[in-house]
Amino acid sequence: MAGNVYKPSRTTKPKPETDDFETGQFDSALKEDGTRKSGYSQQIEQRRKARRAALQALYEIDTTSHKPGNVLEARQATSRLEQEGLAFLRWIISGVVAHRDDMDQLIARYAPEWPIDQLAVIDRNILRMSIFELLNPDSDAPSKVVVNEAVELAKIFGSDSSPRFINGVLGTALKEMAATP
Repeated sequence: MAGNVYKPSRTTKPKPETDDFETGQFDSALKEDGTRKSGYSQQIEQRRKARRAALQALYEIDTTSHKPGNVLEARQATSRLEQEGLAFLRWIISGVVAHRDDMDQLIARYAPEWPIDQLAVIDRNILRMSIFELLNPDSDAPSKVVVNEAVELAKIFGSDSSPRFINGVLGTALKEMAATP
């Protein structure tokens, strides 16, 4: 009996690491129990998917010679976002591309030990997106939500040390922003 240990089997759905844009697996407006999600929940889901698509687009822009407009068009075509999500995707990508140098200067200020060109491409773009969203007066997301979403992106797309690094840099940014009148 000592060798036979009973382990109850659990059936859990595997949690995907990224949205399956091709099949639209996560585009459902229904909860697992079959009830409809609230409008607020759908907005949160759309923004989360838009942030993922934006990170992927910014990574492509940063690592290739592809034009931002072409990358944005391709992401819009494959992301299966609703209108609000598409608008948010365009806002993030266009804002980060337009203000990339400003974002890089801020990253250098908030993470002085790490030269911007030596940061992992994923980490650099997560920071660019998050700082843009934190500082933009048109942003309506609470700062804690922006930081949490950035850390979640780092967990999915970054290295093992990325979530702590992203959280630390954005924490420093928030402290400095709070101290500035």
